[in-house]
Amino acid sequence: MDSTILNDFLGDGGAVIWVLLPAFVANATATLPRGAGPAMDFGRLWPGDGRRVFGPSKTWSGFLVGGAIGAIVGVLEAWLILLAPPNWAVVPVLAPSVLAALPLAILIAYGAMTGDAIGSFIKRRMDRPSGARTLFLDQFPFVLVPIAFGFAFSPALFAAVFANWEAVLWLVILTLGLHALFNWIGYHAGLKKVPW
Repeated sequence: MDSTILNDFLGDGGAVIWVLLPAFVANATATLPRGAGPAMDFGRLWPGDGRRVFGPSKTWSGFLVGGAIGAIVGVLEAWLILLAPPNWAVVPVLAPSVLAALPLAILIAYGAMTGDAIGSFIKRRMDRPSGARTLFLDQFPFVLVPIAFGFAFSPALFAAVFANWEAVLWLVILTLGLHALFNWIGYHAGLKKVPW
């Protein structure tokens, strides 16, 4: 492989993980409250099928804590990249200032939490029990929703990062790999009941 192509490919991977790091962190840290507090659906059943809306594993504490930690990571990223000399800018600048990056960081982090809840909602409609492994629904809604939000609210940044096949390939590789790694760590740290 030509070194320029390889460098571009690796750069695409760096850009994907940089922009989505708040989402990955939010999803990974949502287990920190260990299920404390009320469930997001408050135990309600979906009228169409009589099953829980999201299930007991989706709690407001996890949603809020995961989203807040992810947003803090996004703001920290914005601060770090603004400190770097311009010729070191190998990842995209999220916003022209740290304050301007805050809404985007919140959008990405809570978009991840919203995507995770949507995945749980779909799994309940499929009659999958809470905690059951469901390929793709466990991994992709928490990154696809923040990407959709990003294209809606920060189209220039998200088009520059995600509008190519290399970024899509990196998205799949990183999402599957990091999701598995964080879940394995969470399970062995006693924060998750299952290692997936």
